[in-house]
Amino acid sequence: MVKIDLQLFTPKTFIMKRKIMFFIGVVLFSYITSCKKIEELLTFYVNDETTFTVENQFPVDIPFNIPTPDIESDSQEEFENNNTRANLVKNIYLNKLELSILSPEGTTFSFLESIHIFISTDDSNEIELAFKENIDEDTKKISMETSDSRLDKYVKSDTYDLRFKLVTDEVVLNDIELKAKMRYKVTADPF
Repeated sequence: MVKIDLQLFTPKTFIMKRKIMFFIGVVLFSYITSCKKIEELLTFYVNDETTFTVENQFPVDIPFNIPTPDIESDSQEEFENNNTRANLVKNIYLNKLELSILSPEGTTFSFLESIHIFISTDDSNEIELAFKENIDEDTKKISMETSDSRLDKYVKSDTYDLRFKLVTDEVVLNDIELKAKMRYKVTADPF
């Protein structure tokens, strides 16, 4: 026979247990909220940009590469402006990458079928940074699909390289100058 202690189920103990559970809930909520606020305070963005040219002699429907000059990252300055240093940075991810046409005026992305962008440094292997397939031909600006790769070693570097792999779906009659604007989300510890 099982003996049940009825003392455990008195209204007074029930109220006391509810108060304890409420207090624990408040403490946990406060802890989680403060952790998120601290992370928000230690999160900032680093912006970089580069321009490159799609020349008019490229073939249609065949992938071709366009290298860019080294991009000098001002990340060290951004780290200092946000009260941290490179060795305290925990995570860097590409948050946004937009392509826009600088010239000739009135040109749209109708010539472009797909684009893949890769990042590398002298000390790090190349990885895919962003891509876009099935590009709307009436647009003058493209928001790229970004990878979820950690980019710490690339953005912390003094310089990094971007390589653009394009497939065109029509003949390019004039050189087209494009601008790539990158925004990296950085999470770091303060010094």
